[in-house]
Amino acid sequence: MPLITSIVNWLNFKRVTQIELIRKYPQQVQEECFTNLINEAINTEYGKQYNYDSIENIKDFKDRVPIQNYEDFKPYIDRVRKGEQNVLWPGEIKWFAKSSGTTNDKSKFIPVSRDALEKCHFKGGKDVLALYTNNYPDSKIFKGKGLTLGGSHKIDNYNNQSYYGDLSAILIENLPFWTEFIRTPSQEVALLDKWEEKLEKIAKETIRENVTSIAGVPSWNLVMIKYILEYTGKNNLLEIWPGLELFIHGGVNFSPYKKQFKTLIPSENMHYLEAYNASEGFFAIQDDPLKDDMLLMLDYGIFYEFIPIDELDKDNPKALTIEQVEKNKNYAIVISTNSGLWRYLIGDTIIFTSTFPHKLKISGRTKHFINAFGEEVIIDNAEKAINTACEKTGAQITDYTVGPVFMTEKTKGAHEWLIEFALSPKNIEEFTYILDNALMNINSDYEAKRYKNITLEKPIVKAVPQGTFYKWMEKRGKLGGQNKVPRLYNTRKYIDDLIRLIDK
Repeated sequence: MPLITSIVNWLNFKRVTQIELIRKYPQQVQEECFTNLINEAINTEYGKQYNYDSIENIKDFKDRVPIQNYEDFKPYIDRVRKGEQNVLWPGEIKWFAKSSGTTNDKSKFIPVSRDALEKCHFKGGKDVLALYTNNYPDSKIFKGKGLTLGGSHKIDNYNNQSYYGDLSAILIENLPFWTEFIRTPSQEVALLDKWEEKLEKIAKETIRENVTSIAGVPSWNLVMIKYILEYTGKNNLLEIWPGLELFIHGGVNFSPYKKQFKTLIPSENMHYLEAYNASEGFFAIQDDPLKDDMLLMLDYGIFYEFIPIDELDKDNPKALTIEQVEKNKNYAIVISTNSGLWRYLIGDTIIFTSTFPHKLKISGRTKHFINAFGEEVIIDNAEKAINTACEKTGAQITDYTVGPVFMTEKTKGAHEWLIEFALSPKNIEEFTYILDNALMNINSDYEAKRYKNITLEKPIVKAVPQGTFYKWMEKRGKLGGQNKVPRLYNTRKYIDDLIRLIDK
């Protein structure tokens, strides 16, 4: 093991040196990435459609290729799922990361090429450890194993030679064989699709290991941690894994969960590191433990553009390249990737906290949303669900807003709906049941979090007095036709404000 640690530390040192070039020369790194992407895709159907062979610079690319969303790409992706090759990216693509849906579809299926696995996702995972050990050179993280809470995958119903599933499952399935010596649980257990069985087997396997790091979405990991503590009868994780020193988190805002993690892992030597990793690619890593922003990784085979939020609804929005962005402005991210997503609007918004180096914070989504537990509920989901509940119960609504109820040490999460009814349902419990089921039918990520109440309890629906939202908007100086009640919010800011108004 000391030999392995020495080799890994040497490789990490070399990589940290390369990352310094990203900090100093972001424009040059991105231009090289852009050129490589175009050259690779010249002979694909998409490359021929937009004449990639005559694209000479980034301006040509912007003038020729439109900014698109998932609905625009879906016909191409469906063909790739059926086994067609060289459509969006050269060669065979047989893995598709399933994520939350869009206005028209319950789920998205994002293509994941071999290039994206090797040069983006796996490279990002290695860089997390390189940057961490650079910050903590006395770390003993490689003396133990990393615990990753993975998802599951299935054979694609479009083509029995391709697969779809959670990105985590795709990554675990494709890891090199030797990683089994440095990670836990076993691949067989990590990819189980039955949650209760997976938790039990994770507990049985991992409590015998020296786990030094954990990675994953905070809400799911809290469920796992609490199960393992109950299973072992221990009070905190250090009684099971005394060498635990790192939690790599992403997917949702960590702030509401940090206090619980510190209670369950009571150590001043426990570190927390954020990674911005999505189905579409691995984007950024927290490189400074004293700051909560992340370094944008520019050499993962992803070419970035950034649309100022006030440009987003225009027919021809102005898309900026890396050297053009400014600090403290809200941008929607557009990516072109080594999986064949071209000028793809992913729906995330970010704010740069610095340039040279380019560091960012995730500021939200291009639409209202709730993603406190990885459920990624968008406004369209909520509107359809509440319409279904109203139709089936005869209710009518004036206004509503939704926010999260965060987990505590003893309770699970939920969504709280404050609804002002013009015509109330006869039975609020029936209304809640229909609303919940409609949302599960619309959004696969919400459905997964609601499965057997593992992460999310059923919604809490509260009817508020008539006139409540008018008084609230008046209090905020937001009366008038151009002002709208925020339907979804990822914190309790609006919910708590309304409750305080009602309680007066």
